[in-house]
Amino acid sequence: MVHADLSERVDGWREQLWTRRLTPDRFEITCLPFFTHGICHHDVVTIDDRHLVAAVVEKSGHRTLRVALVRQHPHRDRFHELLHGEVATSGLAHEWLQGTYLSVDLPPGTDPDPLVKILTGPEEMGALFWEIDS
Repeated sequence: MVHADLSERVDGWREQLWTRRLTPDRFEITCLPFFTHGICHHDVVTIDDRHLVAAVVEKSGHRTLRVALVRQHPHRDRFHELLHGEVATSGLAHEWLQGTYLSVDLPPGTDPDPLVKILTGPEEMGALFWEIDS
């Protein structure tokens, strides 16, 4: 396990990233990052002496679809269920954090349009924010 330094957003904030050690100084990301931009599933990173990601040394070609549901939105639970069902049906690897944050792995060649279409309505209602990171 390594950490990504996110202190540029919140002082002292870090994201824990599950990895597989490839060599003494190279690690493959085996989780779906929720907050760390520029790092996706199966990317290879190096770390510093504090176990913080120092650099991405090999991109996997995977992208990450991230969704943040607005906690106070009156239809948050309904949108959570909708998204959960659609992502499960898609067969794409995904993870939820606290029922509010969704991270979906988009392997090379994956068309995100079916999921993006589902996000458009709730986004226009102010119920969520989303992005695709590579």
